Amino acid sequence: MVLPIVAYGNPVLRKMCEDINPDYPELKKLIADMWETMYHSNGVGIAAPQVNRPIRLFVIDTEQIVEGFDDEDKKLYPNEKPAKRVFINAHKIEETGDQWAYNEGCLSIPKVREDVSRSQKVRLRYMDENFKEHEEEFFGITARVILHEYDHIDGKLFIDYLPPLKKRLIKKKLDDISVGRIKVDYKMLFVK
Repeated sequence: MVLPIVAYGNPVLRKMCEDINPDYPELKKLIADMWETMYHSNGVGIAAPQVNRPIRLFVIDTEQIVEGFDDEDKKLYPNEKPAKRVFINAHKIEETGDQWAYNEGCLSIPKVREDVSRSQKVRLRYMDENFKEHEEEFFGITARVILHEYDHIDGKLFIDYLPPLKKRLIKKKLDDISVGRIKVDYKMLFVK
């Protein structure tokens, strides 16, 4: 089932999310619904707070990004492999590598895109959908998508990385999003 995506301004997007255990109610259905919602809205990742659940859960699928690389991207990210994963109770161990800027957007903040600098690599400890524990390092575009979604479960948004002037320049857009004065091709839950 396609779930409504929580719009900027909803307090759930600013909550530090809680770990869950394997008996979380209807977890398999929630994960399936998150995949369906993400694909329906043309996203490459979605976190539980974006579907109004303050829990440490997110999913990513970087295939469409990696498959869409042009020759220049392939030179910049020669070893990039697409990743499709479920992350439950993810906790960051470390970020390493140089900071690099990339134009990011967010399903909860539609039609706003800005360059954000993030680390090249991230190492996480997390559970998969079967509650099997993993410790894994990710790099490149996949690390960026993971760090973006990880921020969601820590109550952060990509716009938090913007300099004050940029934030002032997009304030009207953010205010419009929070009250539903925006048109998108997917269901959203707005603050009224």
